[in-house]
Amino acid sequence: MSESNLATRVRNFIVALAAIVLSVLIVLGLRTQSGTATLATLAETSTPYEVALSNGQPTLLEFYADWCTSCQAMASDLGALKDEYRDRVNFVMLNVDNTKWLPEMAEYEVDGIPHFVFLDRDGRAIAQAIGEQPRSIVAQNLDALVLDRTIPFAKSTGKTSEFQPFVKSNADDPRSHGSQVQSDVQ
Repeated sequence: MSESNLATRVRNFIVALAAIVLSVLIVLGLRTQSGTATLATLAETSTPYEVALSNGQPTLLEFYADWCTSCQAMASDLGALKDEYRDRVNFVMLNVDNTKWLPEMAEYEVDGIPHFVFLDRDGRAIAQAIGEQPRSIVAQNLDALVLDRTIPFAKSTGKTSEFQPFVKSNADDPRSHGSQVQSDVQ
């Protein structure tokens, strides 16, 4: 093997090795860079609704949608609050685009999102807030919730995304077979 051929092979090996190292560093950097919570990660890691109603901890329900800009804007703050209150408060995410949650949307009268419902340790709704809320306001409400005190910013309303639930009551319709909620979507 000639000296120039050997030098070319060594150079190519070093370039390939550098490319591999840089690729690994980029992948690792992208994985650790995302410290900001997203709606998807919040939903994936949220406490299941049924568990939250029965585990004896106070709960923050959030009715949200992936397309809701106010919900997206609050995701990072809610992720941080979830980390801070993780052992004391259930965080439950209910997507309004999932018809599974129609009974809950009717029960809590969801007509704008994000819609927050504060549940006491027994699973009873004690306060609600609608729309984009500053982190400090949500934190004060969570502090009160944990201490079994009156929620200071109950019934507060911030910037919302319009939402029209596909829910109607059919209590007077004999064909409803006792159903309280029916979807208009066929």
